Amino acid sequence: METYIALLRGINVNGQKLIKMDRLKSIFESMQVSQVRTYIQSGNVLFEAEEQSADQVRRSIETKLKEELGYEVDVVVRTKSELERTIAQNPFGDMESPEDGKLYVSFLSEEPTAEAFDVLASFQSDVDEYRADGREVYIRCRGQYGKSLFSNNFLEKKLGVTATTRNWQTVNKLASMAGSRT
Repeated sequence: METYIALLRGINVNGQKLIKMDRLKSIFESMQVSQVRTYIQSGNVLFEAEEQSADQVRRSIETKLKEELGYEVDVVVRTKSELERTIAQNPFGDMESPEDGKLYVSFLSEEPTAEAFDVLASFQSDVDEYRADGREVYIRCRGQYGKSLFSNNFLEKKLGVTATTRNWQTVNKLASMAGSRT
C-alpha cells in the first residue's frame, strides 16, 4: 500500500466549487481506498491505495469527482515520500523571522521544460522570489500572497501545467498526517 496526498485545485475558494470535507471524504472512500483523511477546506486528502502511478491515481480521482460533483476539479497527487522530499529540498531554509516572508509551495501536475522555467526568472522581485525544483515551485513572498505575481493562474500560464499552492505550514501538516495512520 502507498500513502497518497491529493491536492485539489480551486475548491472552496471565493464561493466557487463548494464541497464539504465530509462529502469529499465519502467520495474518496467510495473509490476503494483506505485511511481517508482530509485537512482544512482547501482540498487536501490523504489516503492509502494499492501502489500505482500518481498519474493513474490523479485520473481516477478527477473522473470520480466529475461524476459525483458535476464539475471538473484539477488534482495534483504526491506520494508520502515525494512530499517528504519537497520538505527536505526547501531552498529557503534560512527563513527565521517575519521579515524573511512567508513560504508557499506550488505543486505542479508535471515537470515543465527548462525553457518554461527560464521565463519565470524575469518576474522575480524583492517581494516575490521563487526556486523551481522539478514539479515544485517554492515561493518566498514578502508581501501578501494574494497580491503575489506567482499565483496559480500565473504559473499555469507561464509553465503550461496545472498548479495548486499550499502554505508551508499546510505542507508540513500534510507530511505529518501522512506519517501517522490516525
